[in-house]
Amino acid sequence: MACLNLEILPACQFVMDNAEHVRIDHDVLQSLAGRWVEQPFEIPGWDWEIHWRGPDRSMAHYILLLDALNFCFWVDPGQPRWRVFYRDRWFNGYKALSVALGRALDEGFPLTSAQALADLSEAQLSHVLRGEGQIPMLEQRLSHARQVGRQLLDLYEGDFGQAIASAQGSATALTGLIARDFPCFYDVSRYHGRDIPLFKRAQITVVDLAGSMNFEGLGAFHDLDQLTAFADYKIPQVLRALGVLQYSAPLAAQVDSQQLLSPGSPEEVEIRAGMVWAVELVRQQMARSGRSLRAYELDWFLWNLGQSPLPAELPYHRVRTVFY
Repeated sequence: MACLNLEILPACQFVMDNAEHVRIDHDVLQSLAGRWVEQPFEIPGWDWEIHWRGPDRSMAHYILLLDALNFCFWVDPGQPRWRVFYRDRWFNGYKALSVALGRALDEGFPLTSAQALADLSEAQLSHVLRGEGQIPMLEQRLSHARQVGRQLLDLYEGDFGQAIASAQGSATALTGLIARDFPCFYDVSRYHGRDIPLFKRAQITVVDLAGSMNFEGLGAFHDLDQLTAFADYKIPQVLRALGVLQYSAPLAAQVDSQQLLSPGSPEEVEIRAGMVWAVELVRQQMARSGRSLRAYELDWFLWNLGQSPLPAELPYHRVRTVFY
């Protein structure tokens, strides 16, 4: 069975050509791209402070599980945010997830075993993710962990390394394989009668493999430049604060009052596709000016830029979804 054909960028361009709720300000985009060419920035490396380290094949299993569970960390207003205390520090969001998994592995829980994941109980996962407050959507995360284990056993003799090897060093092939063989990664919406693939978590799994393996061995891919930015909550918020993404008045009111958008709604698809397409246009503009970057490197830069409040920052859009 062939891997999925990604076709993410053409789909995102189609969305923006037909968008009613989100637009890209191309003048602002070109100005920012020009400024970033003149003011080079450091691309952050793999963060070993928050990630578990082990043998390569075990690392690959850890990363697959990490990104299977890497979604929706925000809580409703008034609810305590889930966080984890580990090695004398508090962590929240994605970082809390990563250190919680690393803590469990350090304690001897076999999270890198496909059979252990397939048999995982809710009580076990709750213990792994123990902290202050409760991680949102625990039931869905349990389902994802079990699915990863079952699919690894059924398709790859319990060894994610076999799946990686079958992609023959292609980041796009492995992204398509993950999305095809692990349905919890199948991030596709319908928009104006067309499938819009975004594959946020499948792509970030591949990039995480590359970063954690120092782009060697199981992390060696020849076409990482063909991946796109990762359509999430934070980067649309950053691009909006910078003036690149602009929302219609009704959508702005809904987002700014923190009302939920429906998963797969036109508004949500336009926000995510607009973010991916805007990052691609920035990448192209910078390349024309002599600064070549991969889309995921720009994604990392923008994500880190958003870790401190920006002057014109407004709330991020809110969607209860397993895809980001």
